[in-house]
Amino acid sequence: MIRVGVVGLGVISRFYLAAVERSPDFELAAVCDLDPAALRGTPVPGHGDHRAMLAAGGLDAVIVTAPNDVHAAVCRDVLDAGLPVCVEKPLATELADGVDLAARAAAQNVALFTAFHRRYNRNVLALREKLVGAAPIESLKVRYLERIEEHVGDDRWYLDAVRCGGGCVADNGPNALDLVRLFLGPVSLRHVRITRDAEGVDRQATLELDGAVVELDWSFPGEVKDIEVRLTDGTRLFADMLSGFPEFKESLWHEYAELLRDFAGAVRRKGAWQDSGLAGLSMVDECYRRERDAGERTEAGGHRHGGEGAGTSP
Repeated sequence: MIRVGVVGLGVISRFYLAAVERSPDFELAAVCDLDPAALRGTPVPGHGDHRAMLAAGGLDAVIVTAPNDVHAAVCRDVLDAGLPVCVEKPLATELADGVDLAARAAAQNVALFTAFHRRYNRNVLALREKLVGAAPIESLKVRYLERIEEHVGDDRWYLDAVRCGGGCVADNGPNALDLVRLFLGPVSLRHVRITRDAEGVDRQATLELDGAVVELDWSFPGEVKDIEVRLTDGTRLFADMLSGFPEFKESLWHEYAELLRDFAGAVRRKGAWQDSGLAGLSMVDECYRRERDAGERTEAGGHRHGGEGAGTSP
């Protein structure tokens, strides 16, 4: 059994903990959270600091579900301790940190595993099966629409652009982009449109890629998570990630169970594990860089011509 510690007991941790409890590969050995109340009643040793948890020993792997802005620091300490780590997407909030983590994992010969739970969705996998032997994919659309306030519970850090790393592009973008890679392989970004609120959080975005479009929305009344595929012979295929899962977040239970199975394989493969977390972080970084560049060009043009500056959407 792989003795695993979990850092962060927020809204997503319950799916991991349930998956660990049912897993034939993992045994929960420790948990960590800054809030003492979150540690009450835990069946394993609880720690208020991840470094104390690592120092206590007895771990073979670590799962990180802490806020996005501490992913890099926690993962760095886990990797430096010689342990494989599964980290919730995004891998980090800064590309340089992601590059650093990948290098540390390689140096330690351990797995750095970024959690993209939607690639394990049953309806997504069924769609992939339908494509076996079918005509080539002509275009792909991934929609990831929700009202973020309904999903974060007490984890209000999602609405802090600094702690989240941005907004819908930083947090939901990696999952959606991973689905594009799952169906099409590596793609390039062609165009991005981003809309931010008064606090600077990106609430809507459209990412145009080679052969694919990703639509993200954190202000959508309801929830839509789906994929539409158009084939070169005119066939249209569809996967609704929420179909068959009527309860709120119900699909996540099976997705995280399968994700954990994959992480167990990554732990055993050590440094040979090939992760796509850095690719996703690189694409998110490029989205924000293009937005900034477009904003700077618009502002410069406005100053030159005396016109009004454009908003954040290039």
